[in-house]
Amino acid sequence: MSASNYTPNYRKKLSFLDRYLTLWIFLAMLLGVSIGYFSPNSALYIDSFSTGTTNIPLAIGLILMMYPPLAKVKYEEIPKIFKNLKLVAMSLIITWLIAPLFMFLLSYVFMKDYPEYMTGLILIGIAPCIAMVLVWNDLAQGNREYIAGLVGLNSLLQVFLYSGYSYFYLTVVPDWFGMKSLEISISISQIAQSVFFYLGIPFIAGIASRYSLIKWKGEKWYNEKYTPFISPITLLALLFTIVLMFSLKGKLIVQIPMDVLRIALPLVIYFAVMFVFTFFTAKKLGANYSTNAALSFTSTGNNFELAIAVAIGVFGINSGEAFAGVIGPLVEVPALISLVKLSLWFKNKYYTT
Repeated sequence: MSASNYTPNYRKKLSFLDRYLTLWIFLAMLLGVSIGYFSPNSALYIDSFSTGTTNIPLAIGLILMMYPPLAKVKYEEIPKIFKNLKLVAMSLIITWLIAPLFMFLLSYVFMKDYPEYMTGLILIGIAPCIAMVLVWNDLAQGNREYIAGLVGLNSLLQVFLYSGYSYFYLTVVPDWFGMKSLEISISISQIAQSVFFYLGIPFIAGIASRYSLIKWKGEKWYNEKYTPFISPITLLALLFTIVLMFSLKGKLIVQIPMDVLRIALPLVIYFAVMFVFTFFTAKKLGANYSTNAALSFTSTGNNFELAIAVAIGVFGINSGEAFAGVIGPLVEVPALISLVKLSLWFKNKYYTT
């Protein structure tokens, strides 16, 4: 699907919310921080609704956020993404080899004197995004089928690789830099549970609703009535999720703002470099805009939900690792919104035909 094929629908469906999206996001961030600051026990209350590495309220927000984009996917077209093996290979190399190493190097340069924050950033860097990337891709008019295929592939890889990656980057690699290694135990079953909650449920719901409702009411009704009706749920759920995540560390964000900036700097560099590097690499390999957007946001975003859940589960809710994890979306949300705008600017500049 080309970007031009659904640009009008995108503008029609998201016109009001998208027009003031940055404002809504910052207000949600402010509300979340305020809740955490003025009601410190709220974090413990939210964390009490957790099972394993999965926080139930956070999972509900993410499920609602991801359902509309996944309900719009033409799943029968997903196998087509594997026809261009160069682009798929490029995505896997960037996502699973370059991105984790780059995040480790950034965390080492900026955080070697703050080992807890460094560990938190590493946990983020080894978890490619399988959730909010769907939203950023949709806003940037990226290919929904392509992003769904990549998210599904990365989800499976994440289940089997996250434990090994955490051991490698927290225990093996620090030795190479003369740093203290850290023993950490994260089971495949824990990761699989988180992936199922955060991604499996909305995937199943998206597939089931698409094919059952089209069979019942027809494709025209589905595209012209149902999908416009559910589209606003994505951004409303995104705002709810932001409030929830930011309330976890609202008090600390206010009390130690310099630490927030210290954690934010390597993240901003990471987002900007990964997006621009992937975009121009994919363009050189012949990707059209909608495919390029999907590839670029896949390699740029990270699974903060999983990183936060693991940090809380392993190190505790009051740990520096968990704090670094929560600062992640504080930086990611405005950064990725800016990259959505940059992506659309790149579209007009480099994809004029």
